[in-house]
Amino acid sequence: MQFARRNFLHLAAGVVALPAVSRIAAADTYPSHPVRLLVGFAPGSTSDILGRLMGLWLAQRLGQQFVIENRPGAGGNVAAEEVSKASPDGYTLLMVPPAVASNEALYAHLNFVFLRDFAPVAGVVRVPNVCEVNPDVPVKTVPELIAYAKANRGKLSFASAGIGTASHLAGELFNSMTGAGLQHIPYRGDGPAMADLIAGQVQVGFATMTASIGHIRGGKLRPLAVTTLKPSDALPGVPTVAEFVPGFEASSWFGVAAPKATPADIVATLNREINAGLADTTIGARLADMGGMPLTGSPDDYRKLIADETVKWGKLIRDVGIKAE
Repeated sequence: MQFARRNFLHLAAGVVALPAVSRIAAADTYPSHPVRLLVGFAPGSTSDILGRLMGLWLAQRLGQQFVIENRPGAGGNVAAEEVSKASPDGYTLLMVPPAVASNEALYAHLNFVFLRDFAPVAGVVRVPNVCEVNPDVPVKTVPELIAYAKANRGKLSFASAGIGTASHLAGELFNSMTGAGLQHIPYRGDGPAMADLIAGQVQVGFATMTASIGHIRGGKLRPLAVTTLKPSDALPGVPTVAEFVPGFEASSWFGVAAPKATPADIVATLNREINAGLADTTIGARLADMGGMPLTGSPDDYRKLIADETVKWGKLIRDVGIKAE
């Protein structure tokens, strides 16, 4: 889920411009020294940009540096395993990607179980995926796509950012609920997937709003629907898939977690300050630039989201027979 360079610089500039906030933590309370926030993906990814956005906010609110450390690999599992083994003192945190809900079913030998080995802290944002087509595909609505795919069985393919990614699972869910029979073509990231979709090498995509919106606004892709239950302000007038396929929902959501047994008061402090950040107009504008919607709530709310998503995507992965690369 890579941003175009100018989008990254725009967001980064916005982060630097966050308003100064008075420090509310005394030296003898948490945090008393810098906090590590591990990101399981490369710099410039959605996880990375969100980590830096929230890290700067938390640093300003809590009076200590939040250091972003990128640990890409294995669909975010490298970073997650490191955090799962860290001391539960609030000084090593994880920027949680949506992959935590699917990796347990995708990977046979993980060294951690997310809901057993982590304390969910807070959600940050939900980002829709977009059901989109190359403009040469003669469809303008989801029902037209389903009918066209069924009438041209085996001729339409959908691109994803890789096996088990949000764009892959969204496409597989679409197939399972509609019988469209779109053929899956995995790529190594959103960049090459988008390039081939724009070029017409593949016809359909379910990429995140982050990866899609610039190409849609530039007329290179035609959006049919967003995959969240509610429409997105970033694409006014574009319906939801669920309007035509009742119950369909597939989105990318991100948050923060700590190792299990992290003291409840530290979790509560982080949750409170993250929610305060999500209510801030400057951060809200940055999330809107990504097509995202703030994901506020308690640690228990966030735990329930992860648990529900783990059941949902685990079932799909097993039913379809998806295996990690």
